[in-house]
Amino acid sequence: MLKMTWLSQLKIKFFSYISHASKGLPRKQCISFFTLLSLFAFSVNAGAALPKKQYSTKTLATQLQSPWSMVELANGTWLITERDGHVVIIKNNAQSRVKLNLEGLYLAGQGGLLDIVLSPDYSNSKEVIFTYAQGDANANWLVVAKATFNGTRFSKPQIIYKVATNKNTPQHYAGRALVLPDNTLLVSTGDGFDFREQAQVITSQLGKILRINLNGSIPTDNPFINHTNPNAHAVYSLGHRNPQGLVYDYDTQQIISHEHGPAGGDELNYLTAGNNYGWPVITNGDDYSQARISPFRDYPGMAKPSLDWTPSIAPSGMAYYGSKHAAFPSLQNHVLITTLVDKKLYAVNLANGEFTQSHIFPEATGRLRDVFVTTEGNVAILTDGEDAKLMLVKSN
Repeated sequence: MLKMTWLSQLKIKFFSYISHASKGLPRKQCISFFTLLSLFAFSVNAGAALPKKQYSTKTLATQLQSPWSMVELANGTWLITERDGHVVIIKNNAQSRVKLNLEGLYLAGQGGLLDIVLSPDYSNSKEVIFTYAQGDANANWLVVAKATFNGTRFSKPQIIYKVATNKNTPQHYAGRALVLPDNTLLVSTGDGFDFREQAQVITSQLGKILRINLNGSIPTDNPFINHTNPNAHAVYSLGHRNPQGLVYDYDTQQIISHEHGPAGGDELNYLTAGNNYGWPVITNGDDYSQARISPFRDYPGMAKPSLDWTPSIAPSGMAYYGSKHAAFPSLQNHVLITTLVDKKLYAVNLANGEFTQSHIFPEATGRLRDVFVTTEGNVAILTDGEDAKLMLVKSN
């Protein structure tokens, strides 16, 4: 075990040197130039706001207690995780709350019950996948568990994977899960806050994106499957701090993540198997004390972010709005990102190579925890903290 050792209806173009490492594509670099304002440089284009269609908002759930993620079932039922181990069920306009029987749930700091995703065969299996923190103050870790849902109750979740590296801090679990088209599962893990160097250690599972099969076994084509230490076998990418956004762009067949930086240095990255994303060797952020974390902004063999947010916006959830989503056509080929510090929902354009950003749906205010795009293309937004809510934005 490791021991302690701004902007509604405006578009922003971030000024960082962009290194776009895309799966199956060569790296592209481009430079944008901006006006310096304070320590943050940006240019504002008061063009047509996104989205262009009329819309309405509806509150689906209220009085949520520290929710973290949500998913919609095919029949219109919503499942919302709360960090204390409850799942809130929204069905036929009624709201109920059930307690999961989570073995060893560790509820402290940023820990607790985190993500929820559906198994790809949910319509037949009724299987739901959860991530949560397990252990105690002396030793805790992230786990992945599966349960079945009968419409009102969940079976006892069975752990299918346990992050192999323990820590004694209640921060930086990451904990986002993503089912890929090949029916493997990506799971993000954080660096544990006090163990940033572990993000660069291939045999540590802190600060990584892991890739596992849906039964918890390890895919034989993982990039480090031949490493002598089995802890490396599940590693898909390394050099991450606290990645809480993870989506699949089915239009370009690329995986996209975002992660929290320290004071500045929040990142959007295109993920490629085996890549090193630099933390903490390269970062545009500083420590919370304002001390430099590293002298490097780039380093050979380490991928730079496609988009950097300095100062931090604290990106939390993320959803991909693709060509199959019809409700808001102007949002197609964007990622939607909720933020905890900026307290806004942003749409980042992936199609133009400049990653222009717009603040959308300003009715969503306060700390925003997660975002979900429905099959029709409507947008659900989850707020954060006590007395939180789930709201749905529908096109008219």
